[in-house]
Amino acid sequence: MKKNILFLLIMCIVASCATKTKKPEQRSKFLKGFHTYYNTLFNAKDALNSEFTSRDKGHKDNFYAPYIPILTFEDQPLGSDLGQSEAFAENSMKMGEVNRTSERGAPGMPPGMPGAQGNGVPNMPDELQNKGASTLEIAEAKAQKAINKYSVIRNGEEKNKKIFDAYMILVQSRIYQNKAVQALDALNYVFSHMKEDKRLPLARIYQGVAYAQIKDYHKANETFAKLKGEDINKSYAKLLSIYSSEALLDAGKLEEAGAELDRAFELNSDRKLKSRIAYLRGQVSENLGQNDKARESYTQAYKYANDFEFEVKSQIAIAKTFNGKGDYNGAKSYLEGISKKGTYVSRKNEFYYALGLMANKAGKKEEAQEFFRKSLFEKVSDPQIRGLTYYEIGKSYLEKNDYIGAGTYYDSALTVMTYEPSKILLKDQSEYIKKISKNYYLIKKNDSILSLAKMNDAQRNDFFSKYIAKLKTKEEKEEQERRRAERNKGFDTGDYNANSIFANNTNSFEDFGVTTKGFYFSNTGTISKGASSFKQIWGERALADNWRYSKKMATIEDMKNEALGVTSAPNPRRFEPTYYIEQIPTDQEKLGQLKKDRDTASLGLGVMYQNYFTNTPLATKTLYDLVDVKPEEKVMLQALYEIFAMNYQKNPQVAERAKQILLTDYPYSSYAEFARNPKNNSFVKSSADVENEYKKAYALYESEKFGESKDVIDQTVQKYPKDALIPKFHLLNAFNTGKTSGKEVMILQLEQIALNYAKTPEGIKAKEMLNYLKSDLSFQATDNKGNSVPQQPAGVPTQPAGQDMNGIPSNPGGNDKNSQLQQLLQDADADPKKTKQKLKKDKNKEKDPDFIPEMPK
Repeated sequence: MKKNILFLLIMCIVASCATKTKKPEQRSKFLKGFHTYYNTLFNAKDALNSEFTSRDKGHKDNFYAPYIPILTFEDQPLGSDLGQSEAFAENSMKMGEVNRTSERGAPGMPPGMPGAQGNGVPNMPDELQNKGASTLEIAEAKAQKAINKYSVIRNGEEKNKKIFDAYMILVQSRIYQNKAVQALDALNYVFSHMKEDKRLPLARIYQGVAYAQIKDYHKANETFAKLKGEDINKSYAKLLSIYSSEALLDAGKLEEAGAELDRAFELNSDRKLKSRIAYLRGQVSENLGQNDKARESYTQAYKYANDFEFEVKSQIAIAKTFNGKGDYNGAKSYLEGISKKGTYVSRKNEFYYALGLMANKAGKKEEAQEFFRKSLFEKVSDPQIRGLTYYEIGKSYLEKNDYIGAGTYYDSALTVMTYEPSKILLKDQSEYIKKISKNYYLIKKNDSILSLAKMNDAQRNDFFSKYIAKLKTKEEKEEQERRRAERNKGFDTGDYNANSIFANNTNSFEDFGVTTKGFYFSNTGTISKGASSFKQIWGERALADNWRYSKKMATIEDMKNEALGVTSAPNPRRFEPTYYIEQIPTDQEKLGQLKKDRDTASLGLGVMYQNYFTNTPLATKTLYDLVDVKPEEKVMLQALYEIFAMNYQKNPQVAERAKQILLTDYPYSSYAEFARNPKNNSFVKSSADVENEYKKAYALYESEKFGESKDVIDQTVQKYPKDALIPKFHLLNAFNTGKTSGKEVMILQLEQIALNYAKTPEGIKAKEMLNYLKSDLSFQATDNKGNSVPQQPAGVPTQPAGQDMNGIPSNPGGNDKNSQLQQLLQDADADPKKTKQKLKKDKNKEKDPDFIPEMPK
C-alpha cells in the first residue's frame, strides 16, 4: 500500500511539472483579472486618483457663479467604484505593502506584479515622462495598455471582468481632458462586448455625461431618461440623479432640473452631498423667482453643511432671499449674534453685508446703508463680498440720482471684485453711469443758468445773498474742522526735550539702544521729512478712523461741483452778489444754445435710462418733462417717438398723450405713421449719417449742381435702402430730374413716389404736385428715343422769360412768378387739404405749362 501511494505521488508530481503551452486566449480568466488589477490597471487608477486629489486640493467653490457643481473631485467615481476613494486609498496601502515585499525578493511573486523582477511596466512610462504628459494622459495610456494586454475575447464577449474597470478609467480620463467624442468611442466597445455586465448602467451614465459635454443635451437627457425607467441599484440611481440634474441645467431646463434635484436630495444620504444639492436647488429656485422655496433650500444647505465656508455662504443666501414679510427683527438678532461667536467673528463683514440685504428687503433703506458701511470697516474675508458691498452703496446713490457718488462706489467695487462676469457687468454699468452723469449735470447746470437769466435784479440779489450766507456757514465749519485736525495731528513738531525734566539726564528716554540718534520722534528733521512725504502721497488727512476711505468720500462733493461748473478755489469776491450776477449770460443766441444743449442732453438722458437700466418710468418722466419745455421740432419728434415706443404695449395710457401730440401736431410725419400702426415692420428711424447725406444732396441742388446731387442720392439710396428718409431722397431726385430731363420724366418719377410711398408726407406731396402739373400739361410729341419734338419753327424760343429750355425756373428760390409755391412747401409736413386749396387758388391766378416748383428743405 505504501509503495502504491508513493508511486501515485511521484506520478502527480511529474504530471504537475510537465510543461504545456497555452494560447493567450486560453489562459485563465482569473489570472488575467489578477494580472490586470495588480499591474497596469492599478497604476492607471492610481494616476486618476492623484489627479482627483490634486484638483480637489485646488478646488474652491464659486458661490457667485449661477450654479455650483454638486460633486467635488473628492466625491467623483473612480473607475467603477462609486464614492470609494477611501477604499481605494486602503487598497493603495495594501499595494504598497505588496511592492515592499516584492522588493525584498519574496518567493512566489508572479511575473508582471509591481516590483517583481522582469516587470516591464514602470509606474510612469518613459515615453510619456519624456513628453511631459499630464496625469490624465498617463491614466488614459495605462488604461489603454491594460485593455490591449489583458483583454480576453471569446465569442465576441469580453471575459475579463476587470477590463470594464479599465474602460471606465479610460472614459473618465478622456472626459476630464474634454475628449468626449473619444470617450463615446470607448463606450461603444463596452456596449457591444460587455452586454451582460451588471455595471452597464454606469457606462450609460458616462455616455450621458459625454453627450452633455459636447452640448448634445437632447441625447444626454434621452440617455438619462431611459436609465430612470430601468431597475438599477441605488448607487447608480444616486449618481444618475446628480448628473441628470446638471445636464438639465446646462440645457436651460430649470424647472425639470429643480424636480431632478429634489429626487437627488432624497436619494443621497451623505451630508456633504445633501448640503451641496440643497444649495444648488436654492440657486435654481432663485433664478426661477421662487424665493420662498429657494430660502427653504438654502436653510437645508446650512443644516447639512460640514464645511465652514458653506455655512457662511448659506447664511448669506438665506438673507438674500428674505421676502421682507417675515420676522426681520428675529433674523437680524440671530445674524448679529452668531457674527460675534467663535470663528464667525472673522466673517463679520460678510454677515453685515447679509444684514444690509435683509434690511433692504424689509424696506429699511437707511438701516441697510448703515450695515453696508459697517461691513466696509471690518476686515476683508472675501473680496467679492467687499465689492458687492460697494455696489449696494452705489445703488443707493443711483436711486437718488447722485451719479457722481454712484460712479465712485462702482469704481471701488470694480477694484476689489474677483468674479469676472460680475466685474464685466459692473464695468458696463459704471460706463453707463458716467455717460448719464455727463448729461444729468449738464442739464442741471444749464437749467440753473437759464433760470437765473429769467430772474429780475431783485430776485438775483436775493438768491445769491442766501447762497453766500450758506457758503460762509460752510467755510466756517470747515475751518473749525481744520483747526481741530491740527490740534489732533499725530505729527507734533514741538521741541519738548529742551524743557523736559530729563533734559540734562544722560539716561533720558531718547536712548533705547536701537539707534545712535536716539528716539525717532524726538528728531524734528526726520518728523518733518516724514510729514512732507505723507502729504505728497495722501494729501491733508484728519486724524480719524479709516482715513483712506473718508478721504475718498470727501471728494464726491468736489466732483459734483466740478461737473456743475462750480470752482473749488476760493475767489476774493465770492461773498459779493455782483460777482455771480456778472457771469450770467444775457446774449439771446448764447441762451438759445444753452437751451438747445440742455434739450439734447435731456433726450439722451431719457433714452439712456431705458436702454441702460430699463427704467421705463424714469425715462418716460424725463422725456415728458422735455416735451413740456417745447424743444426744437427734431428733438420733440424723437422724444415723443421714444415715449410711445417704450410704453404703447405695457402702459398704453402713458403712451396715449405722446400719440395724440404726434397725430395732432405732426400728422404727416413718419413718427405719426408709426403711432397709428406701431406693429408695422416697415417703419425705421433715420440715422445721422443719412440725414447728413440728405443735407449734402439738397445743398448741391440749391447750388444747381443737379448731376452731383443725383449721384449723392443714388449712392445713399443704395447704401441705406430702408432708412426713413429714403422717400425724401426720391422726391429730391424727382426735382433734380425735372431740372435736367424735363417735366415729363419728373412726372413719371412723382407717380412712382406716390405709388410706393402713398401714406408718407412725400407720397402725399407727390400726388398734389402731380394733380397740379398734369392739369395744365399740354401734349408734347416725342421721338422714338423719348426726346421732345419742337412744335414751333426753329429759332422761336419756347420757354417763358426767366426759365431755362426745360421750363425749370432759372433762379431757384428767386422772386419770379413760379416761386409762389415755395412758401406752401416749406414745412415738410404741410397739411394736404390746405395745400390743395392753395394750389387751386394759384392755378386759377395764372396757368403756366412749364412750371416746376422748387424743392422745399
